[in-house]
Amino acid sequence: MINAYFFYKISHKLYKWKVPVLPSIVKLFCFLLYNSSIPFQCQLGRGTRFAYGAIGVVLHKRTIMGTNCVIGTNVTVGGRSGHYEVPVIGNNTFIATGAKVLGPITIGDNVVIGANAVVIKDIPNNCIVAGIPAKIIKKPDYE
Repeated sequence: MINAYFFYKISHKLYKWKVPVLPSIVKLFCFLLYNSSIPFQCQLGRGTRFAYGAIGVVLHKRTIMGTNCVIGTNVTVGGRSGHYEVPVIGNNTFIATGAKVLGPITIGDNVVIGANAVVIKDIPNNCIVAGIPAKIIKKPDYE
């Protein structure tokens, strides 16, 4: 199925093969179709999916995302002023619509980020977070 992730995979492969201009053209085409910025330099794990074709999604070019992540519409993953690092997101993470994940943080595996949450601190594995700024609202019982 043709969606923003499909265009990302094409542009990322071309980028890895060091093809000069074509990855930028594919990224621009994706921006025009889906109004999303998914740079070919970022690393998205296998099985990552975008809701509704990734409408309004903005990812920083140094973003690293694990496998089997689900990203809602209008999600932003990026840096914060004064910091070079950007978020590293673990495997099996669900980022709901409108969420913002910002700064030099690490999101663990199996995390759910609620709609419109603003995450600016590290989140451990197996948690559910929500709010502005995001707070852990559910932790696993075994910890």
